[in-house]
Amino acid sequence: MKRFSALLLSSLLLSTTAQAQDSFKVCWSIYAGWMPWAYGGESGIVKKWADKYDINIEVVQINDYIESINQYTVGEFDACTMTNMDALTIPAAGGVDSTALIVGDFSNGNDGIVLKGESELAAIEGQNVNLVELSVSHYLLARALDSVGLSEADVQVVNTSDADLVAAFSTDEVRNVVTWNPLLDEVAATPGAHRTFDSSQIPGHIKDLTIVNSETLADNPDFGKAVVGAWYEVMAILESDTDQGAKARASLGQAAGTDQAGYESQLKGMKMFWKPADSLAFINSDEAYQAMDSVRRFSFDHGLLGDGADSVDFIGIAMPGGKLMGSDANVKLRFDTTYMQMAADGKL
Repeated sequence: MKRFSALLLSSLLLSTTAQAQDSFKVCWSIYAGWMPWAYGGESGIVKKWADKYDINIEVVQINDYIESINQYTVGEFDACTMTNMDALTIPAAGGVDSTALIVGDFSNGNDGIVLKGESELAAIEGQNVNLVELSVSHYLLARALDSVGLSEADVQVVNTSDADLVAAFSTDEVRNVVTWNPLLDEVAATPGAHRTFDSSQIPGHIKDLTIVNSETLADNPDFGKAVVGAWYEVMAILESDTDQGAKARASLGQAAGTDQAGYESQLKGMKMFWKPADSLAFINSDEAYQAMDSVRRFSFDHGLLGDGADSVDFIGIAMPGGKLMGSDANVKLRFDTTYMQMAADGKL
């Protein structure tokens, strides 16, 4: 996995101070929970909301997920789609104060472990496991191993790009992979393959977010309003049992390399928050808090909170309702419900 050193990030960030602006860039990568941004951009919904606030928002697809986060981290984008763990371990750990503007869903089966020729997870003991190292797949593996009395010391992780996982699993040498959809469905369809664990067994732990630079958001609240307004308008269409909704799901299925049925199948592997009230109910819950605490502890144990992190509390994570995990002097990840609440109240 590509990482930027704290020193490099610091030097880059010194020259990129947030301020009032009228043009913004949002990046996303292929995953069912983030692909609504593709529809939002292509349908004109994002432009409609940007025009409402007299700003411009460019929506950009990045083919490599980790690279999209790296580009956001060094200031190439104002917002980016990512999981809660990656938001913590890449931009936040790199010193970039980031805000989870939208809590879109959590993975509820769309991340999983597939074994070739074995139907029980315990069979993975002593074997290689191909995955994107230090990603949510790695976290899922750790939780899965724990569920059968194993630990990471009982397997050998082989770092593999998400772009290469499907091809790797088709070879005789690769027997076990951990990945997310649409790749998960592809590898699981291999003859002799078995899903042995998935994210439905750890609900709420893998959150799918739209992250924005906190300084940019503070200086440009209209950007936050436009992004959140556009998102929930797209959600209403995608959820709907209408011709428009069916066409939208079909177009996103095609963009993901499948079809409408395939995309709808992927949506079933997620707990979607179609309405802002759904997002708010979840992120304010004790379940969401405890899951984030588990993720930060895994991240610290794997050295992902930065070179200077001497404890799990090194980075502060601001949760809704004034709750705080970690240092109040180094808050770098914020779950700010202000804009989702505005959407729920019809005040955008």
